[in-house]
Amino acid sequence: MSDFSARLIELAWELPGPFPPHDPLDAVVVHRGVARTSGCLPRTSAGVLAFTGRVGDEVSLADAITCARLCVLNAVSLLQDSLGSLNRIERVLSLIGFVACTPDFNQQPAVIDGASHALVELFGEAGRHSRSAVGVTALPRAGPVEIEVAVAVSDA
Repeated sequence: MSDFSARLIELAWELPGPFPPHDPLDAVVVHRGVARTSGCLPRTSAGVLAFTGRVGDEVSLADAITCARLCVLNAVSLLQDSLGSLNRIERVLSLIGFVACTPDFNQQPAVIDGASHALVELFGEAGRHSRSAVGVTALPRAGPVEIEVAVAVSDA
């Protein structure tokens, strides 16, 4: 078993949350060995959105990539809080990324790469996953990116 909690320290990454969703939603649902997060926005450690607006308009590609990374760190924070330890994660299964963008913006995969690369950096081969990157008109609270993550978890 890998020590992902130690890897987090080694990378000098501070998780920004957890920031659970509003009631009646659960931050993480664990069922039959799979844990799935609710959608996570790019919140800083202060709990505010790092950026707002649409990619290709108010938000640059570089800032959107930063947002995707923040979103996934928020998801990891929820998983750590819910599971008690990142070391219960056996494998990242999938990531769904939503990008609020202008109609002509078509670099959603490049944006969501910010999250995918962070998962592989933290979890190594266990961080490789399937993925969707979807462009949408708007996201909650005017966030430019929202991410959901599903992971396989151990019982221990």
